[in-house]
Amino acid sequence: EQVALDGVQTCALPIFESYLLDPQARTHGLDDLALRYLGYRKIATSEVLGKGKQRTMADTPDAEIFPYASEDADITFRLHALFTRQLRNEPGLLKLYHQVELPLLHVLARLEQRGIKVDTAVLREVEGEFKARLGALETEIYALAGETFSINSPKQVGRLLFETLELHTKHGLKVKKTSTGALSTDHEVLEQLAQHEPLPGKILEHRGLEKLLGTYVQALPKLIHPETGRVHTSFNQAVAATGRLSSSDPNLQNIPIRTAEARRIRSAFVAGEPGWLLLAADYSQVELRILAHLSGDETMLQAFRDDVDIHRATAARIFELELDAVTREQRGQAKAINFGIVYGMGPA
Repeated sequence: EQVALDGVQTCALPIFESYLLDPQARTHGLDDLALRYLGYRKIATSEVLGKGKQRTMADTPDAEIFPYASEDADITFRLHALFTRQLRNEPGLLKLYHQVELPLLHVLARLEQRGIKVDTAVLREVEGEFKARLGALETEIYALAGETFSINSPKQVGRLLFETLELHTKHGLKVKKTSTGALSTDHEVLEQLAQHEPLPGKILEHRGLEKLLGTYVQALPKLIHPETGRVHTSFNQAVAATGRLSSSDPNLQNIPIRTAEARRIRSAFVAGEPGWLLLAADYSQVELRILAHLSGDETMLQAFRDDVDIHRATAARIFELELDAVTREQRGQAKAINFGIVYGMGPA
C-alpha cells in the first residue's frame, strides 16, 4: 500500500484512521494512540527537544534524534496495520478514507505551504483607527461613570456597576454570580445591563475593540513568515468530531466579519499576486439541506423549495409568529437549535 505522501508526514496516517474509526475520541495524537492501542509509552518530544524554550530538530544531535525517529516510524506502521484491518471491516469508512481523507490531505498540505498574504499597511491603518476609537471610548466611559477605573479589570467594573452605581438594584435585575460569589461582569451580564443603561454597552464595545486589536490587528503581522511574506496556518483534519476542519496557529477560520471593525480586519487579507482575486464561497445551510433530504421532513423541504430563510421559518414556528415579525435575536436562537440538532445537541 502506498503510504508516503508528498510533503506530508507519514505518521499522520494512523491519526486519520483513528479519527474515522472513533471521531468522538478526545485525542488522536501518535503518543496517545500508541498508549491506547499498543500499551506502549513513546519517547515524548519534550524529552528530545527540551521543555520551555525548545530547540529544533535541526539543532539536536543525530544520536538523540535517531531513537525518537525510529520509534515514530515503528509505531506508525504498527498502528497503520492495526487500523487498516479495522477499516476493512467498515467498507463505508474505508471508501471515505481513500476517496476523501487522503486526497484532502494533499490539498491541505499545499494550502498550508502556500499561505495567505496579509497587507500590513492596512493593518497599521486599522491599528491607528482602533486606538483612536478606544481613546474616545475611554473618555465616554469615564464621563458616564463619574470616575476613572481600569476598564479591563472585572473586579473594578463590578465594584463600579454593582456597588457604586447599583445598576442591578436600580433596574430590578437578577445578575448571575461568579464561582467566587461576586456578581459577574461577563458579556451576557453587560448585555443585560446595556438594555437599561449606556455605560455597560460602552464597556462592551471597548472590550470587543481591544480584543480585535490584540488578537488580530497587532498579532497577525508577527505571524508573517519572513521568506514567504505570508501567514501559514495549520489545518486540522482530525480534530472536530463533526468532521469539519479546524485552523490553528493562527486560527484563520475565526476572523470576525459581523461588525464594520471586523470587516476592516478582513480587508487586510488580499490576493497574493497582481491580477489575482480572492474568492469566498460557502454552501448555503448544507447540513440542513442534507437533513431535509434524509429525513423527508415536508416542512423543511417546502421551506427550501420556496427559498425561505430556514432559521427564520424555525423561529416563526417556535415563537408562534409571522415570518416578518421574527427578530434577529429570535432567528439566532432558532439557528442554534437547527444546527444543534444536527450536531447532537441534547434537551438541556
